[in-house]
Amino acid sequence: MVELFNSKLCAVCKGRKLLCGRPTCPILERFSVARTVERKLNKRHLFGSSPPSIFVGEYGYPKVRIGPLVPPIEGNTSYLDNPLKWEDKTIRDILYYRSLLVMGETKADIHVRRSGRILGEVQELAMSVKPVDSEILLKKKPVLKILPSEFAPPVGPKAELLDFELTENPRIPRRTDYVVSDELKAEQAIMRLYNWGFDEYYIIRLLSAGLLGLDKRLVPTRWSITAVQDTIGKNLRREILHYPEINDYEVYFYRFLGNRYAVLLMPESYAFELLEVWLKGSLFGASEPSVIHDYEDFRGRREYVKETAGAYHAARLSVLEALRARRRQARAVVFREVTPEYYAPVGVWQIRLGVKKAMSNLIGRFETLNEALDAIKRRLEHPFEEYLRKSYILGSLARQKTLDEWLGKNLYRVEK
Repeated sequence: MVELFNSKLCAVCKGRKLLCGRPTCPILERFSVARTVERKLNKRHLFGSSPPSIFVGEYGYPKVRIGPLVPPIEGNTSYLDNPLKWEDKTIRDILYYRSLLVMGETKADIHVRRSGRILGEVQELAMSVKPVDSEILLKKKPVLKILPSEFAPPVGPKAELLDFELTENPRIPRRTDYVVSDELKAEQAIMRLYNWGFDEYYIIRLLSAGLLGLDKRLVPTRWSITAVQDTIGKNLRREILHYPEINDYEVYFYRFLGNRYAVLLMPESYAFELLEVWLKGSLFGASEPSVIHDYEDFRGRREYVKETAGAYHAARLSVLEALRARRRQARAVVFREVTPEYYAPVGVWQIRLGVKKAMSNLIGRFETLNEALDAIKRRLEHPFEEYLRKSYILGSLARQKTLDEWLGKNLYRVEK
């Protein structure tokens, strides 16, 4: 089992020697951010402009923790909780943004009809497309957790919520009002909003707040992210199956926040695979890193993503959007290498954005698969043969002996 922090090593290092191999000590970085925002947050009563932002936890489900996220800042604060605006930001920037968002949390039943006034205010906040001046009263001064979670995005300071009030009218689009009040299934509501041009993070917020679907209920934020990206992805997959295949082998590449993303598109019927490896010295990198993967063909998946979890849906959606824009289909393999530069987890949004940026950075078009694989191999660090052995798509091609000449040996894989 991989440890995020090794207590013995950390005690010797104290963040000065970087014995873990990371370029920055994530503990000291978090302390530094905490000191920066401490004075602004050292109070129980806060007034500021919510980006807008809410959070729904999953612990204790169906009784969950829910609350608004409000910074001690007024004006345009949308950048604090909008991954679409973090393209050129550093991990430290994102830690700072998240640390400014104070969460006043309270317990709520997932069935929204059983909850009271505060949930109603939270739902109005979630529906807004602009920052909303808000006021929160906390039981104690908020506490910022120094150690980042292993899997969740950075969480700002939290405290129990006594009261919450919007001090101005939220800006709610008419189309949102229509979808929320109409009798639509959650999938129908998600796709209607998406096709109208609302970004997925807005839709995720609506789903989390219990505003979508026939049986309105709160959905933990982490689950909402996966549900929305999976729903949109399934619908885009069904659409692109009607389009012709691309003509050449295409390779795309992009580096983002210590992650390397390479995308291979092949002129064949749709299938998708994500291959992921955490290199030695990275957050979850073992002494002998191994490749994990998940796969689907044109029929989609029939079971939950086992190994790559939310990263799979985020990467797949970025590829499908690019294919839809071209009105083409292709067989796609995404390679993700996580380097030690990714020293603190920031959430699956960086995978979504990293692959999206890769899909706009074409390395080249090639006549043969061998040439395309050579172009990818030159840009990745992990032994490429390990990717090929693990890959279902490339492994199936090996069984057809398409790769034998390029490798100089057979790579037969049989999965039962």
